[in-house]
Amino acid sequence: MKRKILGSAIAAAVAMAPALSPAATTVSDGIVKLGVLTDMSGTYSDLSGPGALEATKMAVEDFVAKEKPDFKIEVISADHQNKADISANKAREWFDTQKVDAIVDLVTTSTALAVMKVANEKSRISLISGAASTPITNEQCNDTTVHWTYDTYALPVGTAKAVVKQGGKNWYFITADYAFGHSLEKNTADVVTKSGGKVLGNVRHPFPGSDFSSFLLSAQASGAQVIGLANAGNDTMNSIKQAKEFGITPKQSLAGLLMFISDVHSLGLEATAGMYLTTGFYWDYNDETRAWSKRFFERMKRMPTMVQAGDYSATYHYLKAIKAAGTDEAKAVMAKMRDTPVNDFFAKNGKVRIDGRMVHDMYLAQVKKPSESKYPWDYYHIRQVIPGDEAYIPLAESKCPLVKK
Repeated sequence: MKRKILGSAIAAAVAMAPALSPAATTVSDGIVKLGVLTDMSGTYSDLSGPGALEATKMAVEDFVAKEKPDFKIEVISADHQNKADISANKAREWFDTQKVDAIVDLVTTSTALAVMKVANEKSRISLISGAASTPITNEQCNDTTVHWTYDTYALPVGTAKAVVKQGGKNWYFITADYAFGHSLEKNTADVVTKSGGKVLGNVRHPFPGSDFSSFLLSAQASGAQVIGLANAGNDTMNSIKQAKEFGITPKQSLAGLLMFISDVHSLGLEATAGMYLTTGFYWDYNDETRAWSKRFFERMKRMPTMVQAGDYSATYHYLKAIKAAGTDEAKAVMAKMRDTPVNDFFAKNGKVRIDGRMVHDMYLAQVKKPSESKYPWDYYHIRQVIPGDEAYIPLAESKCPLVKK
C-alpha cells in the first residue's frame, strides 16, 4: 500500500515585526508560503527527509529574528515517496489551492525534474538541494529553478580523480537505474577516462534496491580494481554491506560516488575507513559550520548532511531576496538571488548563475580510521578544497538554453 502523503503545516513564523524600511514588501496573498517536498520515510529520508524540513524551519526562524521582515512566512511539508507523478500532483495542488510560493529540497532527480517544470509553468520557484543530476541546470534548466548543494558533475571531480591518482585505474559501475544514477555514472566515467583510467563495464539495479548480490558478483567477475557505486542512501549502504559479506572488499575497492555523513554514521568507521567522498558541506569544517550544526543536532539528535545544510542556506537566501526585491514575484526574486552573493556558514562567495547553478566550493573528504576519530561524528579528513569554478560545469560547455554564447 502506498504510504499516505504527509502534509503538515508548520507555523514557522506568523508574528512578524514591522518593516524597518518605509516601502512595504508586496507579497501575494499576504504570506510567503514554502513547501518542503521530500522523502520522509524511504531510501533518502536520513539524508534529507525530516531533517530537511527542520533545516527549512530553522532558516525561517533565523530570518525572522535577524531580518525582521514585514511579511508572514509559513512552511508546509509532504512526502513525495520518490515518485515523479506524486510530486508533480502535490506541487500543482500546492500552487493552485495552497498558494505555495516556492518548493524546497526535492531529493530524487525524477521528482525534481517533474516539480521544476510545474513550478515554472506556474511562475513559482524551486529550491533544489536534494537532487543531483546535471540536467536540472543543463538541458532541462529554466528561469525559476535554483540547484543549490551539489550535482553529478561536481562529485567525481573530487572522488574519481583522487581514486585514479591513488592507483585505481580500472572501474566497474553499479548504477541506480534512473536519471540520477545514469547521470552520475556518465559524469564519473568521463573523469575516470580523462584522468587516465578505464571503464570495464557496468550493471544497473532497480531503484530502490535491497538485494545487490547479482550486481556485486558481476562487478567481482569484471576484475576491476574499483567498483563505483552510482547510487545513494540505503542503496549505497546495502551495496557496501553486501560487498563485505561476499568478500569482495578489500580485494576490490569501493568508491561511494554519492555518500553522506548519515551513511558513514550508519555503516560505522570500520566499514568505511579510508573511503574518499566529495561533499558540499561538513559540519566540523570551521567554527561557523560547527555552531550551526550543533543547533541542528539539538533538534534532530544527529549532525546535518550537506542536503539539509543546503536547504537552510537556499531558504534563507530566497527570503532575503524577497525582502530586497520588495516582492515575492518569481522573476524579480530570482534576479535578486542571482545578484546577491551567498555568504553564510554553508558557502563563501557563492553565486547563482544564469543557469540556476549555485556555484560554491566542494570538499574532497576521506573517512577517518576509528583510531583517528576523537569525538562523536568526527568522521572526515578534508583532503582538498575544490574551488566552485572547477567543481561545476563551465558555462561555456552548458546546454542550458538560458546561457547565451
